[in-house]
Amino acid sequence: MFRWISLPRVEGVAARQAHTDLPDGTFERELGREGFYGPSTQMLHRHPPTGWVNIEGPLRPRAFDTNQLTETSVSPWDATPILGNLHVKIRCWHTYSAMDHLVRNADGDELLFVHEGSGHLYCDYGHLAFSEGDYLLIPRGTLWRIETSRMAVFLVIEASNSSYRLPEKGIVGAHAVFDPAILDTPKIDEAFRAQQSERAWRVLVKRRDRLSAVTYPFNPLDAVGWQGTLMPVRLNWRDIRPLMSHRYHLPPSAHTTFVSDRFVVCTFCPRPLESDPGALRVPFYHNNDDYDEVIFYHRGQFFSRDNIHPGMMTLHPAGITHGPHPKALEAAKTRSRAETDEVAVMIDARDALEVADLPRGVEWEGYVDSWK
Repeated sequence: MFRWISLPRVEGVAARQAHTDLPDGTFERELGREGFYGPSTQMLHRHPPTGWVNIEGPLRPRAFDTNQLTETSVSPWDATPILGNLHVKIRCWHTYSAMDHLVRNADGDELLFVHEGSGHLYCDYGHLAFSEGDYLLIPRGTLWRIETSRMAVFLVIEASNSSYRLPEKGIVGAHAVFDPAILDTPKIDEAFRAQQSERAWRVLVKRRDRLSAVTYPFNPLDAVGWQGTLMPVRLNWRDIRPLMSHRYHLPPSAHTTFVSDRFVVCTFCPRPLESDPGALRVPFYHNNDDYDEVIFYHRGQFFSRDNIHPGMMTLHPAGITHGPHPKALEAAKTRSRAETDEVAVMIDARDALEVADLPRGVEWEGYVDSWK
């Protein structure tokens, strides 16, 4: 056990409360630890903390346009890697047909976010239909395959050597954000029984990022029933009811959907904007110095970004201040919008993320200059 050094102090000009009633002409920057869960200080500046003229080196903010990825594959193991480290791997999978084989991830739980399309998941536990905006959480070791009749695009997030769990919801209670009762599970229904057969099936098992092929003379998705507490689940962003405060801008941690050992997955959903005259209406500038932040933009106009469209992904490495774009900051001051309309998936990774080798044109090289 340990305790943070905690000596609350006020020096010079400061707001009485964080993120509210900032003195005129100041810009707030939060220096925090442990992804908004640890100690923090709100620093007031005369200039925007993102007002740089140039950044050299690997810590520059980066943006990627997954719409520029044109390669399709039948297998998720051929999906395009984007970012990753020892604890999380982020891939983009474009597919347009029914998988002709089964897969099993022996490296960790798999989380699929359906960016485009619809179809059917068949797995050990049964059949589960899916559509745009769904999360499909598939536990480690599960046999599964996807059937889709048209193009489907998935953001695939692997919890390497780990698992996904629900966040602690504290004083707001177990039903806040989303009630676990809303989670859908596979069914042993007629569609599942109809796909069972005596013809040969191959299973591609991934372990330590290497594939092994196992062939059966029958379809191993042949369950007749099950009982227990381990199973895939489906959650759509439309079933998430975000925490809100009309007088205070809540940090991203309030929107946590799933947690793993070394990263969290958050979902930003449409919500009313803060209405209190003194409250910030965009994310505060911050140094989240223990986490790399990744955001995948699913739909709508992200309220703190400019020139970002659905299908794009941004990376803000730990060590570089990040926050709203200038146009978003000015729009917040005019209070021209009453609510947000974006849907985005955020991954906060405790360990530094490496960027994969991507095809030319996928990365927007000018993103670092978009705060000018």
